[in-house]
Amino acid sequence: MNAALPVVDLGPLGLDGGGHVLVKLALAEVDPGSAVVVVGEHPDLAPHLRAWCTAAGHAFDGALPGDDASRAGRTGHALRVRRGATARGRWSGAVPAGSADRGVVADVADASWGLAARGVWVEAGGPTPRFALDHKDDIWADDVPRLYDRALAGQWDPATAVPWDAPRTHHSVIEQAIVQVMTYLVENEEAALVVPARFLGQVHPHFAEVQHLLAVQVADEARHAHVFARRAALGGAPPALSGAGGRSSLQTLLDEPDFAVAAFLLSVLGEGTFLSLLGFIERHAPDECTRTIARLVRADEARHVAYGVAHLERHCAHDPTLRARLAQAVERRYDALRTTAGLNQEVFDSLVLLAAGTVDPAGVAHGWAAVQDLQADMQQGRIGRLARLGFTTAEADSLAALHTRNFM
Repeated sequence: MNAALPVVDLGPLGLDGGGHVLVKLALAEVDPGSAVVVVGEHPDLAPHLRAWCTAAGHAFDGALPGDDASRAGRTGHALRVRRGATARGRWSGAVPAGSADRGVVADVADASWGLAARGVWVEAGGPTPRFALDHKDDIWADDVPRLYDRALAGQWDPATAVPWDAPRTHHSVIEQAIVQVMTYLVENEEAALVVPARFLGQVHPHFAEVQHLLAVQVADEARHAHVFARRAALGGAPPALSGAGGRSSLQTLLDEPDFAVAAFLLSVLGEGTFLSLLGFIERHAPDECTRTIARLVRADEARHVAYGVAHLERHCAHDPTLRARLAQAVERRYDALRTTAGLNQEVFDSLVLLAAGTVDPAGVAHGWAAVQDLQADMQQGRIGRLARLGFTTAEADSLAALHTRNFM
């Protein structure tokens, strides 16, 4: 016997008692086609080992010659097996040696991988579930792993992060304005929750980082709706008006069947515009509770926008037809909403009062001017994000102007 061959000494342990685990570990340490020697005292070791090799795809060479068996170090059985050359299944992504990552991301996820984690062996013969979002170019952004890490690190608990008991000394009219703005924000956050939730189950698990990032986004929006509703009720007042035009605007987001278009309308345009709105609320809020809520929510929304822009920027680079589809979606939505009121007057007036901080004429004049500045800032933000997606300055300016008057 070649003295260099590894030896697996099973002693009295049979393959029917777990001995196959030790044989499997030994074979995993050698190259396909290389041999190991299995020695042991179990009376049925030879037939059990032969059957196990057949099932596992390895070669059973049988008993060693007498002298080689003696040199294996034991009496009893001395059997040689060789590692099979055939794979146990298919890789769901190759993992570089020594790497701690989850494997190379494929351009198209194979349906046969099912729910298997990326980088594992996938045994043949299992189910082949259908995930509509199974192409990397449709959903991936190179920044997704970092954004997911940021999302995990940025989670906050409303019970401890928001100073609910902070003093509120502002005029009751300003408090009513806050209630109206919060009422408006709740239904918009519900839309921002439902849209990614609709697509979450369509993402192939091979793209786990995107799947997990969208899951955190859904959780973020649920938390936002909760804190806005809680802030609205803080003073004991009932919720304010929900405008029909605003609900019509949000319904167009819920009805959009295409992931790229929905992400564009929601994240690049809608949530991007909300970054300006939340910054406005934080600057003009009359109490620390409202300021804190706006600041925390804005940080979450910035991550959502970052993914939407990065994903669509990459998608546009790989699909030259996408920009035209996105532009058509904006125009189609504008036409569908042209007869609606958009942002209800109560919300607009409440933003004026929030910025005014008072009910005297000079303060209201200041608040009115601040809301005009807010709308201009929203428009410039939309233009900048559209430019990142490759739209010309004229195209970006035109499309940004067509965005719904409801902001989202």
